[in-house]
Amino acid sequence: MNRYLRSRRKRALDVAGAALGLLLAAPLLALAALAIRLEGGGHFIYRQRRVGRDGVPFDLYKLRTMVTGAETMGSGLIVDAGDDRITKVGALLRRTSLDELPQILNIIKGDMSLVGPRPPIPSEVDGYQRWQRRRLSMKPGITCLWQVSGRNRIDFEEWMRLDLKYIDTWSLWLDLKILLRTIPAVLTGRGAS
Repeated sequence: MNRYLRSRRKRALDVAGAALGLLLAAPLLALAALAIRLEGGGHFIYRQRRVGRDGVPFDLYKLRTMVTGAETMGSGLIVDAGDDRITKVGALLRRTSLDELPQILNIIKGDMSLVGPRPPIPSEVDGYQRWQRRRLSMKPGITCLWQVSGRNRIDFEEWMRLDLKYIDTWSLWLDLKILLRTIPAVLTGRGAS
């Protein structure tokens, strides 16, 4: 099967999966939005500039897990475990990966895919070596090999290698396997970042 046809099928899987995901996630999103508003006010959706396929920037949507204006405080965009800018509700959302649910909208818009390399922030891309830039040759995803292979226990170099392995061996079957492996990763608290 040629690459064009496979990419059309991938997009069809993305749209169908995102539509189903949005339907199933709507009650969770509503509860999370309410909890965020009750805890600290402010908007419950956080937009962050990320880099997508072919280096094209886009706004990634997440549920807000930190105090309003957190990116201008402390470590800026760098967030470590135990960061005091993370709210109580935010800690729960991060641990369960529920903060990633609004990225379903990024999939519907066409900025992202269900599976693919995680979208980097622009300053990270600025520091890429030439071989690492190849990870921008595919749409970024909500989940990827890195997330189901150990996530934060994997160093940056291995993370890049896993993304390139995914790009080189991509198939719909691989996407389905990664999606199935994502479920226990999220349920055990080792989900998306």
